[in-house]
Amino acid sequence: MEIKVLEKNDMSMRLLIRGADVPFMNALRRIILAEVPCMAIDEVVILENSSILQDEIIAHRLGLIPLKTDLEGYNLPEECPCKSEFGCNLCRVSLALDTEAKEGTRTVYSGELISENPDITPVSDKIPIVKLAKEQNLKLEAYARLGKGKNHAKWQPVSMCTYKYFPQIKISKQCDACGKCVEVCPRKVLVKAGDRIEIRDLMACTLCQDCVDVCPMNPPAIEVSWKEDTIIFNIESTGVLSPERMMNEAVKILNEQLKEFIRQVKVKKSEKG
Repeated sequence: MEIKVLEKNDMSMRLLIRGADVPFMNALRRIILAEVPCMAIDEVVILENSSILQDEIIAHRLGLIPLKTDLEGYNLPEECPCKSEFGCNLCRVSLALDTEAKEGTRTVYSGELISENPDITPVSDKIPIVKLAKEQNLKLEAYARLGKGKNHAKWQPVSMCTYKYFPQIKISKQCDACGKCVEVCPRKVLVKAGDRIEIRDLMACTLCQDCVDVCPMNPPAIEVSWKEDTIIFNIESTGVLSPERMMNEAVKILNEQLKEFIRQVKVKKSEKG
């Protein structure tokens, strides 16, 4: 397998993977969505709330705020030695909020949450929680824990995780450059250059085949296909973990799952004699 990084920053990464097939890439994708753990607020104790929103709505909004995650410093609740439903400092982080609208209407933002661990804080300080009118207040304690996306979407570390085949586009010499394929393309993959059609951005192609369908020639002067052993893999983080860390964790989890699968197969064989 050959892996090439096409684009990468703090929030997203695009990989070109050669020598891989769809089942393997889909396994990685599903593990990133459902198995890679991250922090999220799981329990909220409302001490005072005179806002227009009910306690349950505020708790729900708090749960959907992405939190920066430290996978080394905390255990999953089910794996923590404390075995307590309330948690301990190894599997739980406390965040507090105590605010009041003294002079007029104001919006309470995620940046006002005070965490007991400065490494576990909201990814953004500008996520609105609630709007308070004059003399309304909100006081609460929130508890964040590690969790997995298969249990609740708030524990999904990505906002987007997709893959697609590497596209191939061939334009025959019979093309009369009418430009209809350029106009219909939703991703502006093609461009008309004088008396011919050229490929402007091959990576943007979604393999929709619209350009083939609209071509007036018979057979069409343009052909869209893909390489079955070459995949473009996209990860977009919510900010809780870096894209590289999510990919590394997914590979480790997949490896452990395969080892367990092999172990179970051997057990079944030995039971059958």
